Amino acid sequence: MNPRKLFIASCIALVTTSMVFSIRGDILDALGADFKLNKEMTGIILSPAFWGFTLSIIIGGSLVDFFGMRRLLLLSSGGYIVAVLAILFAPRPSATMRMGETSFLILYAAMLALGLSQGLVEGVINPLVATMFPNDKTHRLNVLHAWWPGGLIIGGLASYALTRIMGLDVAGVSAETMTMGWQVKLALIMIPAVIYALMVWNERFPATERVAAGVSNKEMFGELLRPMFILWWVCMWMTASTELGPDQWVGSVITNTVGMQGILILVYTAGLMFVLRFFGGALSHKLSPLGVLTGSAILSAIGLYWLSIVNTPVQAFMAATVFGVGKTYFWPLMLGVTSERFPKGGPLALAVIGGTGNLAVAFVLPLMGGWYDAYGAAAAFRYLSILPMILTVIFGALFFYYKTRGGYQAVKIGVTVG
Repeated sequence: MNPRKLFIASCIALVTTSMVFSIRGDILDALGADFKLNKEMTGIILSPAFWGFTLSIIIGGSLVDFFGMRRLLLLSSGGYIVAVLAILFAPRPSATMRMGETSFLILYAAMLALGLSQGLVEGVINPLVATMFPNDKTHRLNVLHAWWPGGLIIGGLASYALTRIMGLDVAGVSAETMTMGWQVKLALIMIPAVIYALMVWNERFPATERVAAGVSNKEMFGELLRPMFILWWVCMWMTASTELGPDQWVGSVITNTVGMQGILILVYTAGLMFVLRFFGGALSHKLSPLGVLTGSAILSAIGLYWLSIVNTPVQAFMAATVFGVGKTYFWPLMLGVTSERFPKGGPLALAVIGGTGNLAVAFVLPLMGGWYDAYGAAAAFRYLSILPMILTVIFGALFFYYKTRGGYQAVKIGVTVG
């Protein structure tokens, strides 16, 4: 086994996952024009990507110990390639797209396939990293998930460069050029998908921490029924909606409210996250994960509301800075705390938390699209800012709860905790 190579392959697989996210967000308007979608229908088309992500994480996390990590990663790579090709060659409707017609079904199935592939990646790489680095889980998961924004940056900058090179932002650009533009951008996703498949093709993978420790399947499932895990599961609904919902709409929202290329805001916040996550392990050990999460919720609420009232590019970047810093630690710390406080849950606990995060986004995207259509672009961000306000209260309460019990500590398998 080569832990370094497997860690790098995991990072590239996560880059592929987030490139899907940023490129898909950048091409929404062009894709919608080609397939004659309104914003609410766009949200419906996007939803299966997150339903598939959720289903795949949970199933993949359950099968990691039985089917094998390498096979699941290879399956995810193939899924990315098939899904991209299906979208590229889907037939265009002659009138406004309706649910049930051929083009709708192909797009829906392709988005589902993208989500399934993304979920398989998450279902494998989180327990893989937790297993390879059992004494440094939070830091390693932070570094791993720094490549989520890393992929957003790569995909976002590539999309922006193609927009400028092909003149896609120039008034009067032809429909044929716009179509070619989004197709070229989408095709980029296949490059890292092939790279990480080649890296793991013949690699040997370790047994998960749960299997190595001899924890039974009954104990693994029992861990998910603990009241504290259920509360953590509820929190994941809100943290993921706060982080990922705005990311998918920010390109369109900022373009329409401020008049600049909204993808630049996504790239900028991704850059903040990429840098900050490398230092997340040290910060969470100093302040405790719950302290960091409380601060993250406060900044996210402020940043989201601020983004809903900006009207100049400078204001947009200032608000995005606050929001970008705020949302940085949500995903890796939710996974890190899951692995540290509920280790008997193994890959299944990580899969449930990760899957829940993506299920939450599947619900919130159509809601944001509906708010967008009914009340304007800014309303989508303003209404969503309620979630991090609620999280501030919950994470703050948990911070003080653990403080009264001697402070937050990682649980070792075999040690009973309350």
